[in-house]
Amino acid sequence: MPAPIAVEIANAAARLAVEEGLEWGAAKRRAIKDLKLPARTPLPDNDLVEDAVRAYIGLFCADTQPAELRALRELALTWMERLQEFRPHLGGAVWHGTATRLSDVWLALFCDDSKSAEIALIDHNVSYEPRTVPGFRGEPVEVLSISSRCRALNEEIGVHLLIHDLDDLRGALRPDARGRTPRGDTAAVRRLLQAPDEPLLP
Repeated sequence: MPAPIAVEIANAAARLAVEEGLEWGAAKRRAIKDLKLPARTPLPDNDLVEDAVRAYIGLFCADTQPAELRALRELALTWMERLQEFRPHLGGAVWHGTATRLSDVWLALFCDDSKSAEIALIDHNVSYEPRTVPGFRGEPVEVLSISSRCRALNEEIGVHLLIHDLDDLRGALRPDARGRTPRGDTAAVRRLLQAPDEPLLP
């Protein structure tokens, strides 16, 4: 059983993730501050936060979240089809089903040449902001961040392209702690969109 304080932090982080669209790491750190806990308080793991997010959505967003998730998956698929040559894989909340209209889309690209995706965006006059974030093994990974209009939501959505070497693809598909595939390719996202909407369960 997780410690009560870990559950409290996870619940506070879940509210921030859903209501403010924070990534889970940022939501956990903000929750520590909001709860006025010591800065060195251990953070709950992502599985605990995910359970809290699913519970929060089930209580407060059950009527709206499925349509918002579908819209974000459709937007993700649009970009995946545009970037198909770079073997795109969808991850994060949009892949796992916990996204709302405030969530961003995270796509991992696996490139023979690390600059090829950036050149493709330039060639198509797509504006982007480059930065660096931790990758799935903790290593620094370049990210190209795009703002993309989602007509279904009438919102500008952040689409983040994580640039990986082609050799990283196999490791990116290793099951997570719950035995799930952590990201899916274009065909997998199409299958998600063809499946009937199901209730969001922990």
